[in-house]
Amino acid sequence: MQKGNVSAFDSPQVRFLLRMPLPQGITNYVGRKLFRFLLTIQGLGAFGLITLGVILRKPRAARQVIWPLIFHETARAGLRLLPMFLFLAAALGLLVIGQSVSWLTRVGAINYLGAIMVIVVVRELGPLLTALLVLARVGTANVIELGTARAMGEVEALEALGIDPVHYLVMPRVIGMEVSVFALTIYLILGALVSGYLWAFVQDVPLRPSDYFRQLAGSLSGLDFGLLAIKTLIFGAIIAIVTCYHGLAQPLRLEEVSYATVRAVAQSVIACVLIDAVFIVIYLAS
Repeated sequence: MQKGNVSAFDSPQVRFLLRMPLPQGITNYVGRKLFRFLLTIQGLGAFGLITLGVILRKPRAARQVIWPLIFHETARAGLRLLPMFLFLAAALGLLVIGQSVSWLTRVGAINYLGAIMVIVVVRELGPLLTALLVLARVGTANVIELGTARAMGEVEALEALGIDPVHYLVMPRVIGMEVSVFALTIYLILGALVSGYLWAFVQDVPLRPSDYFRQLAGSLSGLDFGLLAIKTLIFGAIIAIVTCYHGLAQPLRLEEVSYATVRAVAQSVIACVLIDAVFIVIYLAS
């Protein structure tokens, strides 16, 4: 059977088909997509390095102007979203506990409830869900605001006045987004862990609060806290840089702002998922 397969693939007809060039339309499409992808990576990398340079070189420049902007961005991306995140924390605790309790009770492994909450909520769903929700609520607003400002000539007006647009428009958004994603992730995780036990109590799970929180403490490690902080800060920086880049990188017309918003959201989601996959590998290797 193996010989037959090998001889079939070695036939002249198959070799001819494999050597045939792809249709011109397919090669052009793939080439354009690959070239656009490489240009986007280059542009995002350059924009991120410029933003990092501005943050490192001008941390105290124009503090009377920049710090109120940072507080405003932190409140917009964090404090105003807190009620929604508390509701989502209760819902997340219900979803995880509701699915876990029914399964763990059958196999008599209720002592692993705390470990499941740590793996699902603390390590994975908490940071990623927070980043996606902040992207949907605030990241899209960044693209629309900055794209409209660029289309209306406001960015060029700032440059004419000697004001660095990256320092004035991007730096407060990056710092505010990082702080907000980190704080909202903590609130979401704490709310989900507490609401998880409340839902377990409603379902008459024979688990005392002391045992539940002892399971949580036993499942957590110093690596979890460190990676959680790093992951949330990276998520916030990625969302802010990608959305600000698509709002400022090109001299957009007003009708192009919606397309830039769609691209920014898609690229931010892909970047966050890839970063989360890297952290999963780190968890598995540790």
